[in-house]
Amino acid sequence: MVKTKENIFDLSLFKRLFAFINPYRVVFYGTLLAVVGLAIFGALRPLVLQQAIDNNIATQEVEGFLIYIIAMLVLLVLEVTTQLLFIYYATWLGQSVVRDIRVKLFKHILNFKMKYYDNSSVGVLITRAVTDMERIADIFGQGLFMIFSDILKMTVVGGVMVYMNWRLSIIVFLTLPIVLFATKIFQKYMKKAFEEVRNEVSNLNSFVQERVTGMKILQLFTREKTEYKNFKIINERHKKGWLKTVWYNSIFFPIAEVLSSLTLGLVVWYGGLNAVLDQTATLGDLTAFVMMIPMIFRPLYQIANKFNTLQMGMVAADRVFKVLDTTSNIEDSGKNIASHFKGDISFKNVHFSYVKDEEVLKGVSFNVKAGDTVAIVGATGAGKSTIINLLNRFYDINSGEILIDNINVKDVTLNSLRSQIAVVLQDVFLFADTILNNITLNHPEISETQVHVAARQIGIHDFIMSLPNGYHYNVKERGVMLSSGQRQLISFLRAYVTNPSILILDEATSSVDSYSEQLIQDATDKITKGRTSIVIAHRLATIKKADNIIVMDAGQIVEQGTHAALLKKENGYYKNLYEVQFMQEEVA
Repeated sequence: MVKTKENIFDLSLFKRLFAFINPYRVVFYGTLLAVVGLAIFGALRPLVLQQAIDNNIATQEVEGFLIYIIAMLVLLVLEVTTQLLFIYYATWLGQSVVRDIRVKLFKHILNFKMKYYDNSSVGVLITRAVTDMERIADIFGQGLFMIFSDILKMTVVGGVMVYMNWRLSIIVFLTLPIVLFATKIFQKYMKKAFEEVRNEVSNLNSFVQERVTGMKILQLFTREKTEYKNFKIINERHKKGWLKTVWYNSIFFPIAEVLSSLTLGLVVWYGGLNAVLDQTATLGDLTAFVMMIPMIFRPLYQIANKFNTLQMGMVAADRVFKVLDTTSNIEDSGKNIASHFKGDISFKNVHFSYVKDEEVLKGVSFNVKAGDTVAIVGATGAGKSTIINLLNRFYDINSGEILIDNINVKDVTLNSLRSQIAVVLQDVFLFADTILNNITLNHPEISETQVHVAARQIGIHDFIMSLPNGYHYNVKERGVMLSSGQRQLISFLRAYVTNPSILILDEATSSVDSYSEQLIQDATDKITKGRTSIVIAHRLATIKKADNIIVMDAGQIVEQGTHAALLKKENGYYKNLYEVQFMQEEVA
């Protein structure tokens, strides 16, 4: 890696980014060729103009003048055509590269373990996948190629200046180091300013995304004024970050314009004296230099602006690659492909912690026989949902073993493991799509007919058909067009239609109305028959028929048995829970 002291260039990052250009090498080299053409055609126009003035206009000679005019027109057409091709294909290349990086990033994000999402901001990830990607596209469309084009044009024009009149060229070249020094200082401060801007953009996106998602809570607790004040603070920081870039631009560009104007004045003054006194400069030279000086200076200080674009893109690329470099995937080294499970489940002395040294499960051991329905109960935080997360391998355990059909879940491929376990969660998430697509999740092997049959089997077909457009009713973002009970029914059908070997209900009836609960209870009786089922229940009355009830407290199993057996235990944990809940329902 080669870096300057201020870390303006990171060649290793460039190389990594350029690896995505390989499929588009023809376009890349074609764009470079267009850059060369722009430099040559742009520099030749002043040279042709100088010849026309000195050979025809100054001498009042008509012969040959038309040739120069035609040459100027041809060069102008070539320059415009090349400019058009350059802009289009440079932008096309940038968008193609970004498309490939975005696909790779999204695929990588899809495989992150749940712990990554527990500790990451959704708004930041959205910024990486959307806003930062556009900045990377600018590297090609407005940054790198433009800088190369400007440098090449300056070099060619400088060579033409020396060829025409080396004395006048010295005046131009003497002021260039001053502009270069100012450009270097400008780049240094602009990089810091843009890094600050990117941070504030991420913070702003994250804040807005979370508040919009949780708007119902904000309004319920009348926190609008508080969040408005917090937003103003974050937005003010964002504004100050951008104003720094504006301030640096407002200093640099006037200085560059003044230097360009001074150089032009000196050339006209000195060249005019030479033309009058000793004829070491011609009228054509002066005219060509007046035309070429902006071609030297304007690209020079525009390079600084384009360098800002390049740096913003490189900062964005660095952020995106950091996500791509994050190794937060569940190890998928299993060799067994589970096409079907009988459903025997064993937890053997399982220890687990979300945070190091803070165990959530403390040596949990239990067995579930194939086809049985097992309920897990306990207070909030006892570790009930954690067991479900571990069975699906959303997290890896610290020690112990989890077996299905006497095979360690780590020895089964993740896709086949999860395809055989269906989960109905308490908090149902629906996408902004049709009911049918929310049920099938666009699974190619699940037809609409199968969904209709499954819905009839568990008794919710009539409910779905009562909605506008039936199975093709769009539920909007997070399923806001449905009640919580209706969303739960859709989630239940989504699990059932996959015909899982193991069914998990994570407090699936805790937030539904009595009518929906009855539908789910009827469906539960049908789909759990002959299928291993694990039910995490808050309402103990719903698990009386379970073959076994596991009672948990503080990450440990404190009791096991059937409903009837557990109620016979004097001062038993389950008995106390049941009696308290029964009394509450009686009061209600």
